[in-house]
Amino acid sequence: MRVECGGAENGRRMCAYDQWVADDRPPHIEVLPHGPYEVTGDVPLRPRRAVNSPTGRPITWQTDEAIDHEATYYLCRCGASENKPFCDGSHGFELFDGTEDAPTDTHAERAVYHEGPGTTVVQDSVLCHHAKFCFSEVHGWIDMVADTDDPSIQRELIAMIEHCPSGALAQMFAGELVEPDLPAGISPIEDGPLAVTGGIAVERADGAPFETRNRVSLCRCGASERKPLCDGSHITTNFRASP
Repeated sequence: MRVECGGAENGRRMCAYDQWVADDRPPHIEVLPHGPYEVTGDVPLRPRRAVNSPTGRPITWQTDEAIDHEATYYLCRCGASENKPFCDGSHGFELFDGTEDAPTDTHAERAVYHEGPGTTVVQDSVLCHHAKFCFSEVHGWIDMVADTDDPSIQRELIAMIEHCPSGALAQMFAGELVEPDLPAGISPIEDGPLAVTGGIAVERADGAPFETRNRVSLCRCGASERKPLCDGSHITTNFRASP
């Protein structure tokens, strides 16, 4: 996809999109300048929502029915589309500022390692979108690391980490990073970001490096200060993905 965007005309940014005739490329996401995400490669699109405990703590994910789409489709990232998760061109009318501010270093360069007797937790706060799976009714993940020689504590911690949609938490065993086996796909999270899984490459509009990850959360409310990454702004802006 090639995009040329000019100045504002009648309150709308004018952009020209060159469409591909055929799409036999591998799964790929391209961030279009001040516009949507172009998704190629017939990537599955399945919404998901958190299932909460009686106390309101998220404990697992519920995946809903797949959304029909073309092999190439466009997902809203300005938050204003009336056809979410798809783009309807609202970014042009809203003069959406899609400037990308996510760091260009790597996960390995940012990671903080928390050593425990049964596992090592790898933390990358830049990726966090505050899904809150890393807390139980009595403690948070960081309080559990020192007690991972207890198999029940270790299992609970592993479940927390594997439910983390953004990959902000990961784990190491015997010095090896272990990630859940996730299929390539995109999940619009209920009133939240796009959870991208399976190592789909994301290409920034500004050409800056963007590390391919097994799981990552992309902003779709338009308010993140770490675009294209989600930074949890959908919570403070009370973003709603449906009317």
